[in-house]
Amino acid sequence: MQDWNPISYLQFATERTRPAEELANRINYPQARSIIDLGCGPGNSTAVLCKKYPVAKIVGIDNSPAMLEKARNMLPGCQFEAADISNWRSQKKQDVIFANASLHWINNHDVLLPHLVSQLVPQGVLAIQMPDNWQEQTHRLMRDVAEELNAPFYHQNTVLKAESYYHLLSQAGCQVDIWRTTYFHELPSTQAIIDWLLTTGLRRFVNNLNLQQQEAYLQRYHKLLNEHYKEQDNGKVLMPFPRLFIVARRMV
Repeated sequence: MQDWNPISYLQFATERTRPAEELANRINYPQARSIIDLGCGPGNSTAVLCKKYPVAKIVGIDNSPAMLEKARNMLPGCQFEAADISNWRSQKKQDVIFANASLHWINNHDVLLPHLVSQLVPQGVLAIQMPDNWQEQTHRLMRDVAEELNAPFYHQNTVLKAESYYHLLSQAGCQVDIWRTTYFHELPSTQAIIDWLLTTGLRRFVNNLNLQQQEAYLQRYHKLLNEHYKEQDNGKVLMPFPRLFIVARRMV
């Protein structure tokens, strides 16, 4: 799959950063001095952590060269490293492991999350936010168009039910706080929905198509979006976007 485009990703920087801010505000670990930002992307989530923990050592981890370059340019005083979250291991135990909109790209959460907890100091915090929009029309229609056009796709829902995460993390010795928030993003048009999703979920559907196939896919997808997302009185379109939040404190 093609590398990420940080410029396009940050087109909606305010909306993308807000969940990171809300997650960071629920960590409740003011004495944290070592923090890992897993899947730091272009550095917007790392910037949130730097503001909240100005004296901590914060390291951003990502496997996208383009995102890491953008993050280093944005935050030259921070450390960023190339690594794959699925097999990442810390050289020392961390106070906070922060994963904002990154873990849903990875399978086997029943193995991954206990592993991440094991990388924490006692009382350390694993803070996670993941899009939980598999059943939203945006994503249902992605799958519908792929099936209709017989286009290959490899998109699977990796996000478990909240009860499963509670069980996993409780069994790993954590005190667990889980909540779900649905944002209603005000966008100028259904084309803006496509612009948003082309930098995230739609990548898995269109990046393996040739240009002609991509055009056919996006035209059909746009038509269906217009049928399901109606203009408001002010001409805007509301895109519901549910996200799952987890703050797990290691107690043992």
